[in-house]
Amino acid sequence: MYHHSGSVAQQSSGSAAGVLEPTSHDPDAMHFQRCTWCGTAMYHRLLCPVCQGSDLHSERSEGIGTVRHSTVVNRNTPAARNVSLIEMAEGFVVRGRVMGPPVGIHSGDRVRLSTTKDPVRGEPVFQLVDEPYRAWT
Repeated sequence: MYHHSGSVAQQSSGSAAGVLEPTSHDPDAMHFQRCTWCGTAMYHRLLCPVCQGSDLHSERSEGIGTVRHSTVVNRNTPAARNVSLIEMAEGFVVRGRVMGPPVGIHSGDRVRLSTTKDPVRGEPVFQLVDEPYRAWT
């Protein structure tokens, strides 16, 4: 039977907080975790979503990715903004914002990390790497 103990909660919260903090002090870098058991890359997790392992180490991302999904949000904001799911080159997916006109961002566009966090929302901000080729538009 499980009994909640204050000392156990303090020990686990102290070790879990270290998982999400980057090991280097580079403010312009995005850090992610990689499971030492199965090698899965993930962004801001406490347990591996594949093997449920807790032995995660932090790595620095190169900041290059591909837009997998983008949507325009008009709610709770003075102007329309996009919310995108970005698949990074290292294999993890992160939610963020891509700079540019919200309707001009499409799945498959290549992006690069611009700033690590949006000052208002706290999400990473990306910019388009190159103008996408659209033969049918």
